[in-house]
Amino acid sequence: MYMQMILYLSYFYKHHELSIRLGFWYSAQAVADVLAGLLAYGILHLRGYAGQAGWRWLFLIEGSLTLVLAILSFLFLPPSMTQTASWARGKKGWFTEREEVILVNRILREDPSKGSMGRNEPLTAKLVWQSLNDYDLWPLYMIGLIFLVPYTTISQYFTLLMTDFGFGEFNVILLAIPYSVLGIVTRIILTYAAEIFGSLAWMGAVAQAWTLPLFIYMNVVDFSQAKRWVAWAVLTMILSFPSPHALQAGWNSRNSNSVRSRALSAAMYNMCTQLSGIIASNVYQDWDAPRYVQGNRVLLALVCTNITVYAATKTYYILRNRHRDRKWAAMTEEQRVEYIASTMDTGNKRLDFRFAH
Repeated sequence: MYMQMILYLSYFYKHHELSIRLGFWYSAQAVADVLAGLLAYGILHLRGYAGQAGWRWLFLIEGSLTLVLAILSFLFLPPSMTQTASWARGKKGWFTEREEVILVNRILREDPSKGSMGRNEPLTAKLVWQSLNDYDLWPLYMIGLIFLVPYTTISQYFTLLMTDFGFGEFNVILLAIPYSVLGIVTRIILTYAAEIFGSLAWMGAVAQAWTLPLFIYMNVVDFSQAKRWVAWAVLTMILSFPSPHALQAGWNSRNSNSVRSRALSAAMYNMCTQLSGIIASNVYQDWDAPRYVQGNRVLLALVCTNITVYAATKTYYILRNRHRDRKWAAMTEEQRVEYIASTMDTGNKRLDFRFAH
């Protein structure tokens, strides 16, 4: 669903619009986490009602809500800007013919590659291989592999840590709400800032810098002996960090410059972020409890590594763009016209394409 949503939204929005929309989309996940925790606490108290276990009621009720939303999405989300008419969305559709022309042209003028492949055109093994060999996207995959590890590790252990500090089960659920709400705000601000300042990589580095002093604190003091409200404040600030996940998904999309690469790069980036969850699950070890001295050192080292990787990625794309600038400047106007008309280069391999950074 993740890569499908990115590809789907890319048909409706320009590059800078896509990152912002994805920011709101990912923010919905934080809202869902808050609601899911509260719902789960209440639903599990239905254990024994009608002779059913609490977990059965949880699966039934939350699963039913998901099913209803899936059906509504199928009915109300149009296949494209030119296919909005249906019995559910209105027989006349959402746009006039002139509006559809404007909507399509504004997308294609910014990125002509979006018209280079049909929406239902299958991906062949050759196209998949070409996408996997697109080394210019590998820096973004590396970022996807490690940038969430410090956040995810703390997120996975938040409940356990708060319980160790003496908070009750329901109070722990309530204590998770502030970082979910703050995370929404910081994520949206970061996404807008990336477009305002025109720097995707530096915004990602800023997000890591947010957690740097907090992880330094956790390494300097005996965190297991900290006052519980101080511990909660530190963990809440870490988990409130402005996640660059949305802008990086959009970054992947705009640096792909083709429908084929965009679909595959979204999948690859998603697999890397999923793998980061496996890494995060193994940072804290039982033998290291309760201070997790070694684990916190690893997290601090990862934050510093992430900042370096963002800087290296920006440098790489700057150098790639300069290399193409030199080649493009060396060509005459006639050669440029000929290149655009006849080149076999596709996607982000075109000399007239520049990487976002």
